[in-house]
Amino acid sequence: MTVKEHILALLDSNKGEYFSGEEIAVQLSVTRSAVWKAIKSLQTDGYSIQAVTNKGYSMSPQTDILSASAISKYLDTQGQKLRVEVFKTLASTNEAVKSLASSGEAEGKVILSEEQTAGRGRMGRKFFSPPGTGIYMSILLRPKLSATDSALLTTCAAVAVALSIESVSGNETQIKWVNDVFMEGKKVCGILTEASVSLENGWLDYAVLGIGINVALPSQGFPNDLTEIATSVISENNSYGDLRNRLVAEVLNHFMGFYEHLTDRLFLSEYRKRLISLGKPVTVIKNNEQLKATAIDIDNDCHLKVRYENGDEEYLSSGEVSIKI
Repeated sequence: MTVKEHILALLDSNKGEYFSGEEIAVQLSVTRSAVWKAIKSLQTDGYSIQAVTNKGYSMSPQTDILSASAISKYLDTQGQKLRVEVFKTLASTNEAVKSLASSGEAEGKVILSEEQTAGRGRMGRKFFSPPGTGIYMSILLRPKLSATDSALLTTCAAVAVALSIESVSGNETQIKWVNDVFMEGKKVCGILTEASVSLENGWLDYAVLGIGINVALPSQGFPNDLTEIATSVISENNSYGDLRNRLVAEVLNHFMGFYEHLTDRLFLSEYRKRLISLGKPVTVIKNNEQLKATAIDIDNDCHLKVRYENGDEEYLSSGEVSIKI
């Protein structure tokens, strides 16, 4: 770790407490000048660090900039095994992790970015990723899983996000099959799972699980095309403290807990009870056709059972269709 990274970890783990320049210098075996330069660099990065004569340096408890050290504070034993890295800006966290995966990176790498300039959702749709108010995160996985079971990753992640949002906000969530989390009838999170499949045996070489959560309202609000369909975990941006770092850790803790026993499908009951569409009319968009149907159930492989107007029933996989509710 660099001097800057050590100081960030120290102040981030002790928000509101003061450390003198001399105290930090002795602890890190560096000069006070090096400490001062690191503090200035952190302030330039946006960290709210106060410098008070005869007291030293302190990070404001209201600072909510994503950092690996801040996330680590809230990770459980399983989550601590993950290797978290945070960037100020990336084109796409999924693309960054896919590049690492193709180079042989081991499972457990987590990449986050304060913003994405080319974030994507399902079917190539743009994912709105403004700076400082969301969570844009991708996880590298190498599960012993067939391609036909890959939907378990997405549905498991949806439950992890739903439980985490409920834990930190107290708000109820719903899930739109297969990969969107809703709050108060609007989308608050999208999930995109991409994978490389072995042609030899049909098993996954790796999977990249991308999660995008609207935590706070963007400073300029949502774009016009999203205003009626998107929302955020919190509606007041004045002071939400360490919420994003806590929420990242909650999601990782829940997800890794499920992932360890993924094929046991321990998350499925939580997924089913939050499904928005069950028992309701839906429009199935398949092969450029729009077919009216009713959502009946999901099976243990997370396929959605629908009944069409003519009485025919079908189980749908996430790769085949899009659902309008």
